[in-house]
Amino acid sequence: MWNNRQRRHDATDSHAGDTSLIAAGTTVQGDVRFNGNLHLDGCIEGSIHAGPDGKAVFTLSEGGRVVGEVHVPHAIINGHVKGDIHAAERLELASEACIEGDVHYRVLEMAAGAQVNGRMVHQKESPRQLPKPPSDTAPDGVFDDDVVMDNRSHD
Repeated sequence: MWNNRQRRHDATDSHAGDTSLIAAGTTVQGDVRFNGNLHLDGCIEGSIHAGPDGKAVFTLSEGGRVVGEVHVPHAIINGHVKGDIHAAERLELASEACIEGDVHYRVLEMAAGAQVNGRMVHQKESPRQLPKPPSDTAPDGVFDDDVVMDNRSHD
């Protein structure tokens, strides 16, 4: 069960359930930054940037239009974008999508009829590197922070 303190904490830290709508007939001139979900039926003339939590979703409906770059983790496009798209996680291009610019993605789903007039660039997951050991190791290979267990019996 959730107590009130946990609910309040979760609600303030996560915007995953929040959805912003820019309705058809509305034009926004300037850059847009959002958390949670952004659904665009209108037009944005400027860049679109998702918040740093990495869970944001941008949805562009069939009648929606973006003139500028899009930088989001997850995008669902069914309208017109005149600019580059950078989808850090997943990009879905529906049948009415028309992109005039380069598309950068990690995972791509593209329906028949979708158009990309630009380069399609697959972004590989960055390799994970193991941390380097400290340079000042002891001669026997034991690091300063290591715990050494001695199982020899002491008579």
